[in-house]
Amino acid sequence: MSALRRVKTWEISESEESEAETKRDEGVQIVAISTAEEQSSDKCTTLQSSSPTNTESSSHTSALSTPRPDGRGTPSPARKRRTKEEVEADRQTARERKEARERQRATRAQEKEERRREQQRRKEAAENLKRLRPENCLKCLTVCVDPALLQQDGSDILLDTLTAFEWRFTIESQQIPHSIAWIRDLPQGEDGSVEEEQVALVLGLNDFVEMVISVKKMLDSEGEESGTGSFLGPILECLNRDAKKVVTLLVTDSQPDYRSDAYGVHLLDEILQSKSGLENLDVQEVFVYLQLCKNITLVFLGGWQEVTNHVCAITKALSKRPFKLLTERGELPFCVDGSWASGVRVERDGSGLIQVWSRQIQQLNRVSPAVASTVTAAYPSPQLLLQVYQSLESEDARKGLLADLLVKSGGKERRVGPEISARVYRCFTAHNPQLVLD
Repeated sequence: MSALRRVKTWEISESEESEAETKRDEGVQIVAISTAEEQSSDKCTTLQSSSPTNTESSSHTSALSTPRPDGRGTPSPARKRRTKEEVEADRQTARERKEARERQRATRAQEKEERRREQQRRKEAAENLKRLRPENCLKCLTVCVDPALLQQDGSDILLDTLTAFEWRFTIESQQIPHSIAWIRDLPQGEDGSVEEEQVALVLGLNDFVEMVISVKKMLDSEGEESGTGSFLGPILECLNRDAKKVVTLLVTDSQPDYRSDAYGVHLLDEILQSKSGLENLDVQEVFVYLQLCKNITLVFLGGWQEVTNHVCAITKALSKRPFKLLTERGELPFCVDGSWASGVRVERDGSGLIQVWSRQIQQLNRVSPAVASTVTAAYPSPQLLLQVYQSLESEDARKGLLADLLVKSGGKERRVGPEISARVYRCFTAHNPQLVLD
């Protein structure tokens, strides 16, 4: 019994020892695994302290990706490498887009600059138009009076009138003695002034008689201007220097008996003949020479009040001159901007040109609206009419081109006629601006 018990005890103890060894081996493995985990955790802690960004990205990647069997993270897919042609195409596309943006930017800048220039041009045009108004031009005029005129009785009327009107005037020696001239200031931005063409020469009747005698002697000497009178010499010298000068000779008399006549011609001739000793034909010859050859206007006045009125009239006319020149600059005066009895408005699309063409034909004498409408209906534009004129060979065919056109007016029919047809032909084909159409 003791031996059997001893064997069983030995068998049990042997099994227990094998189990203990197995458990001991498993414990060694567990300790080794835990030691490896602690080392890996220490390394992760070290990496996290040195590069937190990499740790976060790797943890994020490891959280999103499935771990590989060997424990490493899943790598990102490899990018497809582009060819050189594709890179160059992308660069070319980027350059084209950049150039397009620059062109658009330059276009917008140019349009902005054009708008600014247009606004500036309109502003300058408005200011120029405002400056050319007669009331504003009057402020730019200066009346220059020769001091010799102040020695005549009644000359103070002129100075008092200029002062009352608040017009600018100066008293200074003039190129022609006893004369009145006008000076206009240049527009803003230009320094200086310009002398007007108008010159008014004030002479008494006795001085004028001396001038008539001097002119008669000059004409008798076959036009020699040397040795002329005291007043005629400066006048001729001024006209020779500047042919555009317009001299107005104001002849005054304290006792104008000749004004009692209807035209003041006969009594004036008698006074001039009696004081100059010349015949009537000689006096008329002098007048023709002064007015036609030298463009000197003769005006006979009764005194300084009438002289003052004449000077004021010339001053006002000079103030209105720039504005009139501006308004009369249009090439087609019958084509106006408004719609009224004497003009037709032309739109941007060209509507209204046929009416302008009809009004242009009506400018001719004895051409009715019905005749003009007939001509414009057959030839809707001047260019078409000129082309037909050029296609015809004979002059008579051109003159009679419009003669057989039927005009319907008041329920009746008639022809345009050869007279109007020839007049229209001469109007549109003649090169002489002084040609008389009728």
